[in-house]
Amino acid sequence: MPVLTIVYASLFYAATAILVFGVGYKVYDYARTPAPLKIPTTPAPTTATGVAFRMAREVVLFESLFKATKWTWMFGYLFHAALALVLLRHFRYFQEPVWLVINLIQPFGMYAAFGMVAGLAGLWARRFLVDRVRYISTLSDHLMLALLLAIALSGLGMKYVAHTDIVGLKTFMLGLMAFELQPLPEDPFLLIHLGLVATLMIIFPISKLLHAPGVFFSPSRNQVDNPREHRYVAPWAAKLDQK
Repeated sequence: MPVLTIVYASLFYAATAILVFGVGYKVYDYARTPAPLKIPTTPAPTTATGVAFRMAREVVLFESLFKATKWTWMFGYLFHAALALVLLRHFRYFQEPVWLVINLIQPFGMYAAFGMVAGLAGLWARRFLVDRVRYISTLSDHLMLALLLAIALSGLGMKYVAHTDIVGLKTFMLGLMAFELQPLPEDPFLLIHLGLVATLMIIFPISKLLHAPGVFFSPSRNQVDNPREHRYVAPWAAKLDQK
């Protein structure tokens, strides 16, 4: 078995374990963090159903970002929508046979990487051109955007600069899922792309990208606005009252 195949297989097994357990632990940590105050951002829904609809609008439409700044919303939504298409398109490497819906989105996902690049470029330019955003931007913010942009550009490189062996890549990925190592094509763009993706998987649990699961635990978004109807007592405070 080629050395590169063993190296990349080991890398992806480790990255997957770190991603799954890291994000799982952070979600557990978010869930057990007390919210001592009733602090939904008003105007807020007064029923649990309303909260569910509000959360859906936040996750699907980025409602609060749209209200705050249209330019950031435009670039952010472009990036996230394109990323969703790209991820769905990549499902074909992990399926045999490929689902019909994944086949149907292939023509759209093929060009979504350009949307990713445009969205990321706008979000990165914002960190240089907007004074208040430049002031609070840290090195990690720039490095994260650079990593995401490099992933998108290396993916485009495989498609439009130097074609890689897609069949060989799919065989490698299916082999990883079955714990049966298959030779990995040694194309430079592919190796760079996979290395960057594995890097993203490893640092995801300790990065600001955790806003993806974190939004569901935001008390300003997930609380019902009913302080007059029901006295809010945090779980930890309720235990103190019982003593």
